[in-house]
Amino acid sequence: MIDSHPAERDLVANGLRHHLLEWDGGGRTTLLCLHGFLDLSWGFAPIAPTLAAAGFHVVAPDLRGHGDSEWIGAGGYYHFLDYLHDVADLADATARDRLVVVGHSMGASIAALFSGVFPDRVRAAVAMEGMRLAEDLDEDLPRRAASWIHEVRRARQRGRRALPDVAACAARIRQFDPLCPPEVALFLAEHGTSPVPGGRAFKHDPVHVTRGPYPFRLEGERTELPPPPDMPVRVACLRDARTRVVPGAGHMMIRHEPAAVAAEILDFLRAV
Repeated sequence: MIDSHPAERDLVANGLRHHLLEWDGGGRTTLLCLHGFLDLSWGFAPIAPTLAAAGFHVVAPDLRGHGDSEWIGAGGYYHFLDYLHDVADLADATARDRLVVVGHSMGASIAALFSGVFPDRVRAAVAMEGMRLAEDLDEDLPRRAASWIHEVRRARQRGRRALPDVAACAARIRQFDPLCPPEVALFLAEHGTSPVPGGRAFKHDPVHVTRGPYPFRLEGERTELPPPPDMPVRVACLRDARTRVVPGAGHMMIRHEPAAVAAEILDFLRAV
């Protein structure tokens, strides 16, 4: 069952107001849970109660421009290093004696970057489907930069797209994630959208749907993201890497197999 009643609060990190959910199991180890692209903190609701019941202090923020956290101001953008600064401030404000970063997809990439920048700060990191993006080595960078400017202008002008109601928003989630159970999609649609003229719209800043100006540089069984050719090299950079596959799950594994994901995380944390 999804726990829809965690503690909620706002916290300023890197100058932006961030909305946080908190499931407090009373322990001294904080699990800072970072969601993926166009997701939100409520995406961890299917597993957070289990993690808290095991004695962990679970904190899940809406990352900048997502959920109920603040959007960047005029002239700003969402670069990965911006998230890194945000997470550093969030960790300083919420972590207890020990910090574990738990990330999914984009959040997993941020968790990995944060762990590399602050290796003495992080007890362990759980990266779910966050190391699979292939490098863009032969990109036409001037063309990409020009395209980015055009897309940002268009996204700002277009604004948030209205859908008729919560049910339509839930159907939109399942359109892109067919493995998502209908009740989970409805839960996420209820928490991840807000009223707008003409219906409801997802809360994330529309600028997120643009492709950034910088190329990417240096896991569920049914993932839509196959591993890149250099995956062994990436894993070898980690001091003590342990890889697990969640049977029956796609990229959005927390939605698809929450019990299995929570069990794998707890099994990992018992060993570190």
